Amino acid sequence: MKLSAEKISDPCSGLLLVNKPKEWTSHDVVNFARRRFKFKKVGHCGTLDPNATGLLILVVGHATKASEMLAGEDKTYRTVMKLGAETDSHDGDGEIIKESPWNDITEEAVDEMLESFIGPQEQIPPMVSAVKKGGKKLYELARKGITVERDPRPITIHSIEKNRIDLPEVEFTVRCSKGTYIRTLCHDMGIKLDSSAFMSELVRTESGGFSLNDAYDLEDMKSWERENFLENMIKLRDFIMERSLEQ
Repeated sequence: MKLSAEKISDPCSGLLLVNKPKEWTSHDVVNFARRRFKFKKVGHCGTLDPNATGLLILVVGHATKASEMLAGEDKTYRTVMKLGAETDSHDGDGEIIKESPWNDITEEAVDEMLESFIGPQEQIPPMVSAVKKGGKKLYELARKGITVERDPRPITIHSIEKNRIDLPEVEFTVRCSKGTYIRTLCHDMGIKLDSSAFMSELVRTESGGFSLNDAYDLEDMKSWERENFLENMIKLRDFIMERSLEQ
């Protein structure tokens, strides 16, 4: 990210951590910030599905140059996997296309399965995703009822921490590399257990070294003025200085 000293010091350029609510797309949040606070350039660092919640990093002004870098960093999610059914989107928004027994699955089997997914691996992205095939986004093809072969992509699961097992539900926290689809991870875990599974809940808790604990609720932001946004924003200069010290 190469910027002049003047652009780096721009008081209207920086990052804001937002707790994205359900039913808002990441683009909805960007549009809200742009229109309400009258910014010309607003972006985000890593899409969250509409029914996923959690940390969304907004970048404003010259800080939009940092969006690709931040989107490429590791992320942490808290998710709930539900055993016994497979959906066409691998999450609770899709249509159930298969049901499987899960009653014989034990907690010990779940523990072993979770452990087996840690490390580098290849993942086939779901049809309902923004990955492109032949110039078309997969979800556009899926809407037309078209299913195509997808190339596996390298990902890394750095860690998985079990939070709760209340079968058929399993809640866990996963830290992973860029491009990891947690709903596909849940789908693949179901297969590993000789059953089926889909992701029923997803919260992004960390991204690019930032935490959901420091994010602002969108409902609170609705009462802000532009000055409030600027006061709560991480200034681009401060962000660059902090990253430089970390290296």
